[in-house]
Amino acid sequence: MLISSAYAQTAPAAAAGGGDLMSSLGGMLPLVLMFVVLYFIMIRPQMKRQKEHRAMIDALAKGDEVATSGGVLGKVTKLSEGTVHLEIANGVEVQVQRGAVSQVLPKGTVK
Repeated sequence: MLISSAYAQTAPAAAAGGGDLMSSLGGMLPLVLMFVVLYFIMIRPQMKRQKEHRAMIDALAKGDEVATSGGVLGKVTKLSEGTVHLEIANGVEVQVQRGAVSQVLPKGTVK
């Protein structure tokens, strides 16, 4: 008696084989939606910020006043391929990587 009732319970599941594909797609839908939301909230804005930072670094010129990611303020005195020479005080010059420049300040900020 137990075997026949168990067989009867599994028989309709085998007949509904076409609905299995729809249930698997329905199970993946929340995962796909979370990835789309994650892309528009986190990944895309970060790529935009990186593009703006790269454009700022490429546009650096001699005489620009900048702030580094370490908090050092200075005036650009010399540019090389991967580095920037900053004058942070009269007669004091430091060399930093271009990527360390976090922002270009308005003229007259560094005294």
